[in-house]
Amino acid sequence: MTWFQALILSIVEGLTEFLPVSSTGHMILMEGILGMKSNDFIQAFIINIQFGAILSVVVLYWKRFFQTFSFYYKLFVAFLPAAIIGLSLIHYIDELLQSVYVVAVMLILGGVVLVFVDK
Repeated sequence: MTWFQALILSIVEGLTEFLPVSSTGHMILMEGILGMKSNDFIQAFIINIQFGAILSVVVLYWKRFFQTFSFYYKLFVAFLPAAIIGLSLIHYIDELLQSVYVVAVMLILGGVVLVFVDK
């Protein structure tokens, strides 16, 4: 990965992380546009810049995270079904969602849904 590619991926992450769009999907698209072949280093880089974005929210809202326990209980209960299904289908999901074409189609469909829901 070149410095230019790292800069572009970082900008895309920064612009899309807090919008109601898939920042990961946009980064997968940018990998394809920039002609990057996904490897362990690129995946680690993407995870790290996403961690940085999440960490910024934690630092900003640190005091609010400990105000109520019931929120975390509800979050954990809501997370369990998704985790169980995701872990049982991880190989299929991982292979399918790394396709630039699948990601592009799903981003377009998600955009169409957002347009209709907003009306």
